[in-house]
Amino acid sequence: MHYEKHVFICTNDKPAPKKCCGSEHGMALVEAFKAQWAASGSDKKIRIQKAGCLDFCGKGPSMVVYPEGVFYGNVQLEDVPEITEKHLLGNEVVSRLEIG
Repeated sequence: MHYEKHVFICTNDKPAPKKCCGSEHGMALVEAFKAQWAASGSDKKIRIQKAGCLDFCGKGPSMVVYPEGVFYGNVQLEDVPEITEKHLLGNEVVSRLEIG
């Protein structure tokens, strides 16, 4: 496998009044995760990128981490360090944000 983990963060926008990840800081999350990952200094090969709709609009902003297939919802900028440390580096699911 080329990447050990692949992180997709929803940045999709939908017409109001439907809640959507893009308008709920989806791109800010992408940039924050990239910055946090760079700051971690880890040599693990992880890809972090924006994604279209993950079909959890009401629980957005949402994201998914593969290969585990763990979906997270209502992800806030202040959650980025915890998800990076626990899940991306430590392989531990952040259960309080997990969808499902």
